[in-house]
Amino acid sequence: MDHRRYRRCLICILVIALAGLGFLGYEELRDGIPDSYTQTEGEPAPSYSNLFVTEEIKSGLTEASANAYASEGYTIEYKLMGLIPLKEARVEVLKPAYVIPGGVPIGIYMETEGILIIGTGEVTGVDGLTYEPAYRIVQRGDYLRAINGRAVYDKEELIEEVNAQGSEDVILDLERNGEPLQVKVEAVQTGQEEYKLGIWVRDNTQGIGTLTFLTKNGGFGALGHGVNDVDTGGLLKISEGALYDTNIIDIKKGEKGTPGELSGLIRYRQELICGQLTENTTVGIFGNGEDRLYEKVDGEPLQIGYKQELQLGEAFVRSSVSGEMKDYRVEILEIHGKDEDMNKGIILKVTDPELLDLTGGIVQGMSGSPIIQNGKLVGAVTHVFVQDSTKGFGVFIENMLEHVNL
Repeated sequence: MDHRRYRRCLICILVIALAGLGFLGYEELRDGIPDSYTQTEGEPAPSYSNLFVTEEIKSGLTEASANAYASEGYTIEYKLMGLIPLKEARVEVLKPAYVIPGGVPIGIYMETEGILIIGTGEVTGVDGLTYEPAYRIVQRGDYLRAINGRAVYDKEELIEEVNAQGSEDVILDLERNGEPLQVKVEAVQTGQEEYKLGIWVRDNTQGIGTLTFLTKNGGFGALGHGVNDVDTGGLLKISEGALYDTNIIDIKKGEKGTPGELSGLIRYRQELICGQLTENTTVGIFGNGEDRLYEKVDGEPLQIGYKQELQLGEAFVRSSVSGEMKDYRVEILEIHGKDEDMNKGIILKVTDPELLDLTGGIVQGMSGSPIIQNGKLVGAVTHVFVQDSTKGFGVFIENMLEHVNL
């Protein structure tokens, strides 16, 4: 009797385990299918390659697209073994679109929207005692908008306004996680007519990156990822910014555990501005390019290739790290159409001997370098593998194009 009961228990456990594995397999298949596709008119329909999954094209889209390049659309219904529904994916069909691929280095200057608080610290009062007046009142990542109702835009205005308030309580208008907030801080007198709040702030940032593309309408996209604050890690909110001409003066090759880096000379002069920044997003920086930027690139337009057109194997990264614009050979190792981190949809490996000799692979400053496959612009380099500088990540170009007018 005990033996039969034992067998029944084993059978139940086996059935439950098989059901669980089946559910996990179903979820894995379902999650592997993109929620939507973008297809170029005249190109083959996107296909999900799996022996157990069937596809059926259904009627057109019911909602009109706001994209000026849209021509039509439809949905694809996926089923497991032709019986069990998995997912319906929306397909937007667009007319062929073209942009001018970049590859040139750019100097970047951004002013924050408000004053970014990056931390608090101690100050020494005129009495010789140590204070930390803003501790646990403000938080790293807060944006300071105003002091006692008066707007402040940079560090100099902040210092002037705090000194003007003197010993009075200081009311700070903050933005925290997108929500407005008011707090009160008692400034500490640190000298004659000098008062401090004990906060560390930043009102601008600079750096070097790579231009990804230019549009016929004057727009540009670059970097392939957002500009984050080095201290808070958060995406910087910008009020304005500009692109400047820059020249690469040194290359630090990447090594295992240590990313390489491009060093450039940027002269922040009005006459060297080549573009105006308007947007900082998770998939790149965007704005309007000036004539000197178009002259600097001086390339032929390439057609856009969408993620389902990508193939494992040979592709090229366009870059002028050597001082001359060249296409360097890379290999696309993985394509993640459903990856939640859009900056890591493509995994590639540098195979070009010249680029490996020059940089060791992907280095900081190459972010934004165009990825080209089969004569189409398909993505942009975003990050390097810290433990293997020959490998890097890329973003699909279609994610960047959502932020420009073609």
